[in-house]
Amino acid sequence: MQASGRENARNDRNSSSIDCRPAILTTKGRLPKFPHPFHRPDGAADDATGLADEHFGMTRTAARESLRTMHGRSDLIPPHGGLTEPIDRVVPEEERAEFLAEAETLPKVPVSSADLSSVYRFADGTLSPLTGPMNSEEYNRVLDEAVIERGGRKYAWTIPIAFPVTAEQAAALRPGQRVALTAPSGEVVATLDVSDVFPWDKERYLRSVYRTDRRDHPGGDMIFVHDADKTHLIGGEIRALPQPKNPHFGQYVLSPREVRALLREKGWDAAVAFQTRNPLHRAHEYALVYALEKLLKEGFNAGAVLNPLVGETKSDDVSAEIRMKTYERLITDRALGEGDSDPELWQRLGESVPDRVVLLGLDIKMFYAGPAEAVMHAIYRQNMGFTHIVIGRKHADAPYHDGTAIWGDFDAQHIFEQLDGELLIRPVNVGFAAYYESIGRVDLMENHPDEKPVFISGKQVRATLRAGQMVDPRIMRESTSRILAEAMRQS
Repeated sequence: MQASGRENARNDRNSSSIDCRPAILTTKGRLPKFPHPFHRPDGAADDATGLADEHFGMTRTAARESLRTMHGRSDLIPPHGGLTEPIDRVVPEEERAEFLAEAETLPKVPVSSADLSSVYRFADGTLSPLTGPMNSEEYNRVLDEAVIERGGRKYAWTIPIAFPVTAEQAAALRPGQRVALTAPSGEVVATLDVSDVFPWDKERYLRSVYRTDRRDHPGGDMIFVHDADKTHLIGGEIRALPQPKNPHFGQYVLSPREVRALLREKGWDAAVAFQTRNPLHRAHEYALVYALEKLLKEGFNAGAVLNPLVGETKSDDVSAEIRMKTYERLITDRALGEGDSDPELWQRLGESVPDRVVLLGLDIKMFYAGPAEAVMHAIYRQNMGFTHIVIGRKHADAPYHDGTAIWGDFDAQHIFEQLDGELLIRPVNVGFAAYYESIGRVDLMENHPDEKPVFISGKQVRATLRAGQMVDPRIMRESTSRILAEAMRQS
């Protein structure tokens, strides 16, 4: 179908105002290292690696701007896939009426609530360089090689994404056709120019993404239970309406272009993202603190973004609305990192951890795919403009239903060493952490091989909260305990 003359018009929106965004002071010190020698499949580094020496003697600001100018961009890092800016397939407001009028004449294809977030992330560029769900050739190459190709170059991609449909729906679709995608409510949210309709080999997908033949885990449930009636996949190119803002936390969910504008405003020369789907206990929290402090000690004028996933998760996960309340309180109460940060570092900076942390949500579904999903989490964050991402133990992990592990504790860290395609964002690996009485704070367990940490099981934490009591403050901040206990009381 012939595309509109305004098909590729970009929707340039101003960056939304964000709560919990303290002013950032510029630190003094030695010239920072460039945020990334780029990951190359052949092990070679980008020619930016040695630029710190070349620019020795410049001020921090001058050197940073020189680096950015030499790489032809003002952002800290380019989007994934060789792009200079994130994909934008969002329908501008002035085209909404025309877009909806056309969509009403098109065949309708429903998408699940879980896949609805993917529609919006294709459109806003979080899934750059993709412009929509994959065709069979690209989908199968991801299963076989964990890469996509653009301009003759391979880029890391570990979970293929296409939209599931039933056999009956697939029979009515054909390449070259334009369809309207509808939300579970029945409302039109996007159009898709269909490029491919192909059978879904679920067993092959399971083995490639989850590295197991077993189905008894959350990923298996998504494939064989929730999508039990889906037999085919469709690929193509999307145009989508802007995503409606969640009334409870929508102000924290920004597009990649908006996040990049925010990072430029901050003036940081490195930004580390912390992915989570859970309320934070102090050991979780320490992973963010550790990564931020590591970058600061390496000489970066760095900031961190607490970037929880707020898309569809398992039914037994704490809801995004409640989790966002806990994160917000950690920052507004300035409790984040309290007692667990490096006092000498922060005294020298004249700041504390919350001064360099921003809260932003990411609305995309969890796959519970462990190592494969860790790479996808990194790709999302590179597209949003982050130079680093925290990768901890059991990242994106979920066990078999009998409680046994699918992957090793640190497989999600090792996979970044095995990629066959380019990925520019750098992982900051963090090990196990716990509270130690000997030092009166949280620290990495590897630093205390002969000491027993303070430990409470997740089952005990839930029982304490259900009883309306506060979890041991050595494990969880009081504000987080109160919010979770009240939510459990009302449920």
